[in-house]
Amino acid sequence: MAAQSMASLPYSCTVLTTNSRPSSKPFSAKSSQLLTDSRRSHRFQVSCNGGINQNPSAEGTVDRRNLLLGLGGLYGAANLVSDSQAYAAPIEPPQFKNCGVARDVGSNDILDVNCCPPVTDKIIDYKLPLVTNLRIRPAAHRVSKEYIAKFEEAIRRMKALDKDDPTDPRGFMQQANIHCAYCNGAHDQVGFKDLDLQVHNSWLFFPFHRWYLYFYERILGKLIDDPTFSLPFWNWDNPKGMQMPKIFDQTGSPLYNVNRDQTHRPPALIDLSLSDISGELQVVVNNLSVMYNEMIRSVNSTLDFMGKPYRKGDNPSPGMGSSERGSHIAAHVWVGDPNNKYREDMGNFYSAGRDILFYCHHGNVDRMWSIWRTLKTDVPKDITDPDYLNAAFLFYDENKQLVRVKVADCIDHKKMGYDYEKVDIPWLNYRPSKKAAKTKIQNISSGAEKAEGLFPLNLKKITRVLVPKSAKGKADEVLVLENIETDATKYIKFDVFVNDEDDNAKELDKAEYAGTFAQVPHKTKSKKDTSNINLRLTELYEDIDIDDDDTIVVTLIPRSNGDDVTIGGIKIIPSPAKSA
Repeated sequence: MAAQSMASLPYSCTVLTTNSRPSSKPFSAKSSQLLTDSRRSHRFQVSCNGGINQNPSAEGTVDRRNLLLGLGGLYGAANLVSDSQAYAAPIEPPQFKNCGVARDVGSNDILDVNCCPPVTDKIIDYKLPLVTNLRIRPAAHRVSKEYIAKFEEAIRRMKALDKDDPTDPRGFMQQANIHCAYCNGAHDQVGFKDLDLQVHNSWLFFPFHRWYLYFYERILGKLIDDPTFSLPFWNWDNPKGMQMPKIFDQTGSPLYNVNRDQTHRPPALIDLSLSDISGELQVVVNNLSVMYNEMIRSVNSTLDFMGKPYRKGDNPSPGMGSSERGSHIAAHVWVGDPNNKYREDMGNFYSAGRDILFYCHHGNVDRMWSIWRTLKTDVPKDITDPDYLNAAFLFYDENKQLVRVKVADCIDHKKMGYDYEKVDIPWLNYRPSKKAAKTKIQNISSGAEKAEGLFPLNLKKITRVLVPKSAKGKADEVLVLENIETDATKYIKFDVFVNDEDDNAKELDKAEYAGTFAQVPHKTKSKKDTSNINLRLTELYEDIDIDDDDTIVVTLIPRSNGDDVTIGGIKIIPSPAKSA
């Protein structure tokens, strides 16, 4: 398909702020001209709902490995606002007529990829249909033969649309291209020439993919004339579902994709830690430790889980939430074929939608959001900022109509007509065991460097850093890694440990494990992404018994492409007060 040229966009628009009158001023997309309006006082609000009747902070009294065998084998968090520009307006849906090619995935490379959608002038504001019965999304490793036959037939018909009419927006490649266009630089923000619209690495991550799967599911159901059809989810957070689901590994099936890591076909277990650990049991305990950490232990605020604010005029990729940069990215990378230049299909944003397993994987990612909203922790669960709720996207529905949807309408997945099969959630109480003995700071500080003068730090090697605490004792504190600059075209991963005596720890089911940073390769016009991560230390302090130490040792372990990571600074701050 011939590449579509990038049309120019207007340089002026009406700017709406929360506490000021509308103004109409010309502006450019250059970052130096996106100045903060001192009159703006944009308030962030959250609310909290109760849910799962479990206490995820409770200390276990049984041997956790025996439990597994039984199962079958700079800083802005204090104010909960972004390092945002002054516009205080939600992200608008893109203009399809101005879509351009996805390019610059690798250094000096131009991809011959046009993932732009069909263009129409008619856009409908979507209204959720009345829900009479919930569609239940099943765990992929538990589905029946009858379900598999139905699923395969739906995908077979979707792929057939590509041959009958390549412009049919319901076709397999057209649906795959949605992810490419929204995630690899084909769309500019409306009113901002050459400023990418990016739905990853921010608070738009969960709602965009929820809507994406919603219409994908409805299209499949329409193609087989079954409105009850639901997509399966890859239950990688449960030991029983940690293999790649076998329904996707039958070479004659339309669900099969050759562009996967062939060493990770069943019965291989997914490694959510991506730490190249050996031994199936250790892989499982690492996986459950990753899940507990990203869902509960390291999360100090709503934005720590959901991702950083992203508003009109903001630079893309302000920062991932804990789930996005953890298990979500791990599955993408683990499935993608390392023999392909950009780890296609699952291992790169532009090509991920070409693998049916992508939609099954994101079913479980979406399930994590639904579970997190029910957890009884002290972190509020919902964002009520209007710039979040009014952010909008465009999709084609099952009737080939272009529809406009808003974030506000997808917060409650049951109102969208679906729910998930109930399965065990073994990571809920998978808090690491307390250390039997306190680690003396003197024993691990000899090889550590003071933060002053060390940063900005290019993470070429394992680095130990002495970081002063904000208070003595087991205070409620947050570790902040700020201005993390990465090469967006590379797969990046590093792990963070506190007061760990192991120089290259790969076992994550330990009290010293604090969290992870990772990214999937993607295109951005600047080639660089810059973000912060915040890791809550409250439970970690309790579990390693820091007593009255006024300093900790933070170990940063690069797992992939550390040369392409520069960390601007590191510090510990008091945990911001929770709001609701």
